[in-house]
Amino acid sequence: MVELIEKRVCAQIEGDFVVFLIGMRVNRPLKFWKWWPVAMAMPRMLIELAKQPQLGLLHARTMGGFPGITVIQYWRSFAALEAYARDRDAAHLPAWRAFNKAVGSNGDVGIWHETFLIRDGAYETVYNNMPAFGLGRAGVLVDAIGARQEARARVKEGVLAP
Repeated sequence: MVELIEKRVCAQIEGDFVVFLIGMRVNRPLKFWKWWPVAMAMPRMLIELAKQPQLGLLHARTMGGFPGITVIQYWRSFAALEAYARDRDAAHLPAWRAFNKAVGSNGDVGIWHETFLIRDGAYETVYNNMPAFGLGRAGVLVDAIGARQEARARVKEGVLAP
């Protein structure tokens, strides 16, 4: 069973980091031979990344359901994310090439991603009665008390406009 943290906590992470959202959408469900390989590629990549933390993936969580699925990823840096995406020996590049060959822009399967570069302290989180989640899994959880009690206070000074 998942361990709940029965108090208010917030996430902290040292330095800049990247939030990478990636997903797919099945547009033509009956063409399972087109979307099934796309759906199976991401778990292989996540397993590969989990076995090699030096590649820079801090945490990933898969969410959603049919017809779309999203993976929320936290990366140490954009450079690490890009290096993995371009690595000829990693799982991503062959999967990307296979997608382009089998699906391309024919409309059977949609894919998307969004990349957010987060400056040190330019984020805010709070969790209550939750297991470790999101950035709290990528970084560390600390009590949301004292100086961390309010959202504005959890964002580092100088990040917010006056």
